[in-house]
Amino acid sequence: MATITLQGNEIHTNGELPATGAQAPDFKLVDGDLNDRGLADYKGKKKLLNIVPSLDTPVCATSTQKFNEAAKGRDDVVMLIIAADLPFAMTRFCTGEKLDNVIPLAMMRSRNFAKDYGVLINDGPLAGITARAIVVIDENDKVVYTEMVPEIAQEPDYEKALAAL
Repeated sequence: MATITLQGNEIHTNGELPATGAQAPDFKLVDGDLNDRGLADYKGKKKLLNIVPSLDTPVCATSTQKFNEAAKGRDDVVMLIIAADLPFAMTRFCTGEKLDNVIPLAMMRSRNFAKDYGVLINDGPLAGITARAIVVIDENDKVVYTEMVPEIAQEPDYEKALAAL
């Protein structure tokens, strides 16, 4: 279990992020067309998982915009934005912001992704959605970088995450 904070108040996740060097857990998330997506859909590419509580918050929106910009011209990389939001809302946000270099994926059908990646918040007002975290996975589905952001209201370390790609 990881301890993080929400506006200075301690809350907890269900576990820890996958270990660096470990095989990334597969997942089943939902895209904007209501298709199930997993690691195999991004085979052979480096993957940055930008795990956020909701795109409907300023910090989540900012991180999505920054990773969208960083993905320009990177055909070897996919930036996956993962949240508890419905896929319709995530698509509407990305379309409205002209974010076409990120792929929004929703936990609409299951919280197993959040459980398997150790980011499911167990207590406090955000219980049931994800903590803010970054997981970078190489083209062979090995975890090469992780960051559990210690305070949900803070942005991740973009430089370290992008350097891991």
